[in-house]
Amino acid sequence: MLHAGIMRRMPSTIIATRESRLALWQAEHVRDLLRERLGLTVELLGMTTRGDQILDRTLSKVGGKGLFVKELETALEEGRAHLAVHSLKDVPMVLPEGFVLASVLDREDPRDAFVSNRYADLAALPQGAMVGTSSLRRVVQLLAARPDLRIEPLRGNLDTRLRKLDDGGYDAIVLAAAGLKRLGLASRIRAVFERDQMLPAAGQGALGIEVRASSTTLAAQLGSLAHRPTWLAVSAERAVSRTLGGSCSVPLAAHAWWEGSALRLQAALGDAERPLEPLLRAEGRADAPDEAAAEALGVQAARALLDQGGSAYLGH
Repeated sequence: MLHAGIMRRMPSTIIATRESRLALWQAEHVRDLLRERLGLTVELLGMTTRGDQILDRTLSKVGGKGLFVKELETALEEGRAHLAVHSLKDVPMVLPEGFVLASVLDREDPRDAFVSNRYADLAALPQGAMVGTSSLRRVVQLLAARPDLRIEPLRGNLDTRLRKLDDGGYDAIVLAAAGLKRLGLASRIRAVFERDQMLPAAGQGALGIEVRASSTTLAAQLGSLAHRPTWLAVSAERAVSRTLGGSCSVPLAAHAWWEGSALRLQAALGDAERPLEPLLRAEGRADAPDEAAAEALGVQAARALLDQGGSAYLGH
C-alpha cells in the first residue's frame, strides 16, 4: 500500500520510493526485512522523480542520476518519510549535507545483460546493428568491442525498455542483470557480459538505504542489516568515481570483488566526446578490512587512470 499525504505523527516507519515496478520491488524487499528482522511497522510513500519524468533526453544532459533521488531526499528532509531505498548505482558519489548512507544490502548479480529477441550475444549481431542504451559507460565499452555498431538512446523504466525492444526499435538492448532477475525476467537475458567484456557501474546490483544524518537510532538499526562484503566492495568502486568527479556524464566503470580476504578492483574510463578512443584500464588488489582501506584501493585505481592520461578524457 502506498502512503499518501503528510502526517504529523507517523505511527510507522515510512520508506520513500520511486513508483516504477523495480523501485517498488526494492522498497518492498527492504520493508519486509524491516518487519522480519527489526519488528518495525512499515509503509511506502510512492513518488515520481524528475528522472522518471524526463524521458526524451539522456541523463547526462539533464542533471545526472541524482534526478532519481532528489525528490526522495526532500521527503526525508520534510519528515514525510524516514528512509529512502535506492539502486546504489543511481546514488551520487557525494551525498548532500545532512544525509547518510545507513546500509548497503547483499548484492544481486552486478553484471550487464545482453537482451535480444533475435541474436544470442554481442558477437552474433550483424554489422551495423542497432543497440539501445543511454549509459555512456556501456556505449564506450560496446564500441570498444564492436565499433561497427549503431548505439541509440534508450530511456524509461525496465518494462518500457523491453517494450521498445519488442516493438522492433532495436536489434538488442543492454540492461542490468540485477533488475531483470529481481522482477522475475531472467528469461529475457540472452547472455551476460563478463568482466573482461563489460565492467559494471560502481554500485551496480546493490541496494542502498539513505536516511537523514540526524536519524541516528534508525541508522544504527539499518546498519544491522548491512552486508559487509558488499558495502566494502561498493566503497572501493564509489571511491574511483568520487576521485574522478564521476557522474553519468563520465563513461566510467568500476567493479570490485573478493578473492579470499583480499578485495580486487578493476576500473575502465572512456571519453564521452570521443567514444571510439581506447579505453583506459586500471586494476588493484588489497586487503580491505574496513571502509578506509576499500576507499584507498579505489583512489589508487583512479590515480592510475589519471596517470594514463585520464584527465584528457574527463575534459580537464
